[in-house]
Amino acid sequence: MPPLFPSYAGSGPYCYTHSLIMVATAAGAAPPPPGTVETLTGSPFGFQLIGGWLPLFDPYGWDPELGLDQAIGLLGLNCVRTSGGTGDEALDRLRSAAEHGPVLVGPVDMGLLLYRPGTPAPGSGDHYVVVLDVAADGTVLLHDPQGHPYATLEAPAFLDAWRAETVAYTDEPFVMRASFAEERTVTAEQALRNGLPLAARWLGGRDDLPVPPGTLGGTAGIEGFAALVKAGLKPEVRGLLEHFAVRVGARRVSDAADCLAGLGLPDAAAIAGEQARLIGALQRPVTGGDDEALTAGLARLAPGYERLRSALAPALADA
Repeated sequence: MPPLFPSYAGSGPYCYTHSLIMVATAAGAAPPPPGTVETLTGSPFGFQLIGGWLPLFDPYGWDPELGLDQAIGLLGLNCVRTSGGTGDEALDRLRSAAEHGPVLVGPVDMGLLLYRPGTPAPGSGDHYVVVLDVAADGTVLLHDPQGHPYATLEAPAFLDAWRAETVAYTDEPFVMRASFAEERTVTAEQALRNGLPLAARWLGGRDDLPVPPGTLGGTAGIEGFAALVKAGLKPEVRGLLEHFAVRVGARRVSDAADCLAGLGLPDAAAIAGEQARLIGALQRPVTGGDDEALTAGLARLAPGYERLRSALAPALADA
């Protein structure tokens, strides 16, 4: 039996999760904690090597847009999702929606949110924010869940970020979700249990979603990534791992382990907890350039996804 460690509490890049919690709360719902909402998006249940070169600790074919829609449905919420149009049309649509409540906006190009230090840096990451108001002069007031409450940005700059031209998983500009409402009351436990078949499906590898050529998932993805490490990681890939992918991956799976334990699934929780520790242990070799240790860590990680899928089978029979 693995040792018991406290659940992680602290900062982390859970932008769409915290944004969803903000708009759901404003709509009168009582969403569960961030770790539960993140688990409901399906993000902890897999690994993908997008296009054969971009490693992310989330499932094959998954992206934040799919994850948001999944979590919104499991939480018993509904909303109106819109996108496209010209910049002026999008800004008018946003202004009108914000008059009735906060609006979940994204994906946006994080590097073009000019209130953030180090910007402009287009293409430095995708992001989600909550827009509170659009003033008559076009100034956008928003909550940025990565440490910037009540930030402001002029309309032209906000639209540049909101076009999301550098975000690979969408070709839609100006995506927003508004008019959130609680369609039915769902407890956190009910939502998580209803999400178990979806988690198992993500772990098994979805073949109904488009992916870039060369994309690998699960064990094959980890093995493909290990081969890249042995050949020498590109600086931009190492940077992604250092600053984002490892820490968010470890936290996601740690949160999923807590959720599975709360559902009375100790075997699945133990496997997820071990996966979280193995992912978190990659941070030091990634940052220190110890690629031998990194490939060894990946080899230990690879079998766990199938083990977790198998451990969920008894729960699915009771679902």
